[in-house]
Amino acid sequence: MPSADIKILAIESSCDETSAAIAVNGKVLNNIIATQSVHENYGGVVPELASRAHQLNIVPVVDQALKGANIDKNELSAVAFTRGPGLMGALLVGASFAKATALALDIPLIEVNHMQAHILAHFIDDPKPKFPFLCLTVSGGHTQIVLVKDFLEMEVVGETQDDAVGEAFDKAAKMLGLGYPGGPMVDRLAQKGNPMRFEFPKTEMPGLSYSFSGIKTGILYFLRDELKKDEKFIEDNMNDLCASIQHTLVSMLLQKLRKAARQYKVDQIAIAGGVSANSGLRNALNDLATQENWQVYIPAFEYCTDNAGMIAMAGHFKYQKQEFVDQSISALPRMKF
Repeated sequence: MPSADIKILAIESSCDETSAAIAVNGKVLNNIIATQSVHENYGGVVPELASRAHQLNIVPVVDQALKGANIDKNELSAVAFTRGPGLMGALLVGASFAKATALALDIPLIEVNHMQAHILAHFIDDPKPKFPFLCLTVSGGHTQIVLVKDFLEMEVVGETQDDAVGEAFDKAAKMLGLGYPGGPMVDRLAQKGNPMRFEFPKTEMPGLSYSFSGIKTGILYFLRDELKKDEKFIEDNMNDLCASIQHTLVSMLLQKLRKAARQYKVDQIAIAGGVSANSGLRNALNDLATQENWQVYIPAFEYCTDNAGMIAMAGHFKYQKQEFVDQSISALPRMKF
C-alpha cells in the first residue's frame, strides 16, 4: 500500500521528448528526458517517428526515474500523464503506459493539461510567484497570456490568432538555411548581431491577441528581394538577421504582456514553455521588469522545454484536490486550456 507521503510518477510524451519524473510531497526528485534526434534529418517533428521513439524510450525513462528516486513502483500514490495538447500518436504512448501502470498497481490516475503544467513548473524551485500572476506561455505550438489565480485556476486572457511564436522562430530559421530546431540557433547567432539593423513588420491585433503569420511573410519577401540583389546576402548578414528577427518577435510578445499587466494590475510576471529558454526574451523581460517594477519568474532551463517534472508538479496539486480520472480517459491532441 502507498505510504502517507504523496509519491507521483509523471509521464510526458506530447511531442518529441519522452520524459518521466518522480515527485514526493510536491518536491520533484528527478526529471529524466530522452530526446529524439531522428527529426533533425527532416527539419521538423515527424509524428509517426515520434510515437515509435516514445515506445522505445518510455520503459527505460520510467525505470531510471524510479531507480534514481530509490522508490519501488508499489510505493507510488498515483500516476500523472500528459493528456494533451500534442501529437495524437505521441500522447497515446504516454497515456496508455500511465493507464496500464495505474490499473496494475491499483492507484489513481491523473490527467494533466500540458500548457497548464508549463505554468506550474514555476513551483518546482524557489523563488515561487505569488497569486495572482500573469504567465506568458510561449512554445512551438502555443502563445498565450494566462492570468493565474491559483494552482488549478487559470484564465487565458490573450493568445495568438494564427501561428505560435515558436513556429515563427523555426520558420525564420528555415528561411535562413539553419537546421532544426531553429529557434535555439537563431538565439545563439542573434547574440553576435545588431538587433536594430533590419526592420520587419509587426502585426497589430486588437486587445491582447497576437498574430505571427504576417511577420513570417514579411521575412520571406524581404529575403527574396535582398537575395535578388546579392546572392550572398544571408550568408554575409546572418548574425544581424537573426538578431533583428529575434528583437522583432520578442518586442511583439512583451508589448502585449505589458498591456496585460497594466490592465489586470499585476506585478508578478512569469514566462513558460520552450521559447522561454530564449536569451533575448529573458534579457528583454528583465529590462522591462525594471521599468515596470515587476517581479519576474523564469523556471530553470530543464523545466522550460517539455519535461515530466512539470507534469509531476501538476499531478501533485491535482492529487491534493483528489482530481482523478478513470480508465475510459483518452488522449486529447487539441485539449483546451
